[in-house]
Parts: sequence; C-alpha cells; structure tokens
Amino acid sequence: MLTRIFKVAAGITCMVVLLLNPVAAGAQAMGDSDLHVVSEQGLFKVAYRSSLEPVVINEMHEWTLQVFTADGEPVDDASITIAGGMPAHNHGLPTNPQVTENLGDGRYRVEGLRFHMRGDWELVLDISSGDQSDSVRIAFRL
Repeated sequence: MLTRIFKVAAGITCMVVLLLNPVAAGAQAMGDSDLHVVSEQGLFKVAYRSSLEPVVINEMHEWTLQVFTADGEPVDDASITIAGGMPAHNHGLPTNPQVTENLGDGRYRVEGLRFHMRGDWELVLDISSGDQSDSVRIAFRL
C-alpha cells in the first residue's frame, strides 16, 4: 500500500513539473536563459530568449531568436512570421510581433510582444530558408 502511494505521488510530481516547466516539457536549455525547440518536421532548431526575465503581464518586450539547421548550423537568411495566442481561450496574440532585425549568426530580433493575461500561451514561428519551410511552436505558461 505504501509503495503504491509513493508511485502515485511520484507520478503527480512528474506531471506538475512537466506542466509548469517548459524545459522539462520538451524545450532544452541552451545556456543560462536560452531555451530551444525543434521544428515540427525537424528541419530547424530555434533558441529563444526574452528581454524580460521573467516575462510579466502587460509589458511590451522583445525576444531574440537564433535559428539553426538540424545539423546545428546558423541560418542567416530565414524569413520568419509570428502568430500564436492562447489555445484554451481560442484567441490570438494581443499584439502583432515582427522580426525587426537580422542580427547575424542566425539571430533575429522580434519586437512587439505583450501578453495580457495569465495562462497557457504559444508562439508559432513559420520559418522559411531556401527551399525549406517548417513551423516551431513555443508553449509556455505565465
């Protein structure tokens, strides 16, 4: 009986960690504050960092993205469009974030981000480079 209670408690703990921690849920640490995700078809890896740490509600800020090929080479000629929102609430982003600058070495500045309420958010990055196109979903909770 006691063993079963420990197994249930361990399972609940794992579920809570996965729900609250994007690193545990699939994003992997790239550095102190960078996380990365792999695109849906595996063509790109994207590292990202917010200018706000932690991200807070109702404050305009920017993110830096770094796009890599599946082999880890920086992608300097990417075209990136950004969408997203709160899937559970069935609404999009309250702003229209845009890539405003190619910083070199596969890095891109995204300006115009603001999240107006607590909950589960996602950013969807549609990335094209040469003849390759793929999407990246970045899910997080505020």
